[in-house]
Amino acid sequence: MKPIVSIIMGSTSDLPILRKAAAFLEQMEVPFEMNALSAHRTPRQVEEFASNASARGIKVIIAAAGMAAALPGVIAALTTVPVIGLPIDSTLQGQDALLSIVQMPPGIPVATVGINAGLNSAILAVRILALSDEALAERYAAYCSSLSEKIVKANSELAEITDYKFKV
Repeated sequence: MKPIVSIIMGSTSDLPILRKAAAFLEQMEVPFEMNALSAHRTPRQVEEFASNASARGIKVIIAAAGMAAALPGVIAALTTVPVIGLPIDSTLQGQDALLSIVQMPPGIPVATVGINAGLNSAILAVRILALSDEALAERYAAYCSSLSEKIVKANSELAEITDYKFKV
């Protein structure tokens, strides 16, 4: 199937975090692609990717980057496709990447999820896509129900515990 979400990482070292995003998109039956592009090391390829994303049918871009984390903002500056920035903890506990992604200038928005929050980046992408895809909205609603069921089950299991011997 033709991808509608593009997952872009600044380095393949980000792949373990992005596997969670890919797994969720697969679970939701959302076709996606994955590429490694660097705003600093492959700027021409980033420009080509971002400039052509919409024409290729990409509807949401997840852009992960650490350190200076310019990739999400550069992509957002070159396309009208929604960009979700995913800060990666590579230095300074990811705070540098988080601030770089979230502090975009007016007119160049990048939605930003938490540091290393690969799963949440895919969930946000699905929420965006579900606005215009009823079948996806139903799959996502089922996923949300399963989250609720897990907590209800955990709560009922806690209620059955009668021996509260916790060591301090």
